[in-house]
Amino acid sequence: MRPAEIIFEVTEAPEGGYDARALGDSIFTQGEDWDDLKTMSRDAVLCHFDEDDVPRVIRLHLLREETVAV
Repeated sequence: MRPAEIIFEVTEAPEGGYDARALGDSIFTQGEDWDDLKTMSRDAVLCHFDEDDVPRVIRLHLLREETVAV
């Protein structure tokens, strides 16, 4: 059965750009900027799944951590 979507947890990479990992699948990718990450995540998903099993939607969920001094 073809999944409706795949979700990537995205974090900002310390050296710049973004790192992304799929939740529930062993897919990891990186992008130099947001548009590059979208392209790279699409390519990674297409390489990971058989043609009949490719999810219809890729969801990129950006996690951002920030420290605020008190």
